[in-house]
Amino acid sequence: MMTRYKPNTTVACIIHCGDQYLMVKECINNQIQYNQPAGHLEANESLIMACQREVKEETGLAISPEALVGIYQFTAKPDLAFVRYTFCVKLNKKITPQPQDNAILSAKWLTFNDILALKSQLRSPLVLQSIRDYQTKPHYSLDLLNDDYLSM
Repeated sequence: MMTRYKPNTTVACIIHCGDQYLMVKECINNQIQYNQPAGHLEANESLIMACQREVKEETGLAISPEALVGIYQFTAKPDLAFVRYTFCVKLNKKITPQPQDNAILSAKWLTFNDILALKSQLRSPLVLQSIRDYQTKPHYSLDLLNDDYLSM
């Protein structure tokens, strides 16, 4: 019998202000990596709730996503795959991040060129791809997501 494919469901949030994006710095397997605030969907949690929680934990910001940038499938290893829902929010002024999660070393505002310079340290190729999509493609209404049948 074939093993059932079970990708991890994750959320991420592009937080944009002026010409900068809020990124988190973390240590994964003894390597410094950068990502948007992101994490796994938890039981009985909507995708939007997961996004809000992860942003709060990783940056200290209590914000809500405004739109969906895209849904991405990514295979990290033969036995490790993800379906990532990437959201976005545009702020009028920068808020100083204060990460609550001990796994986050820092959160900082970076330009797109700063992020490009960190390419070898990005958590996955989805980090750059989702920013490029945010910059160039239409964003989707959160009404696209339906959590009416979510058990809470």
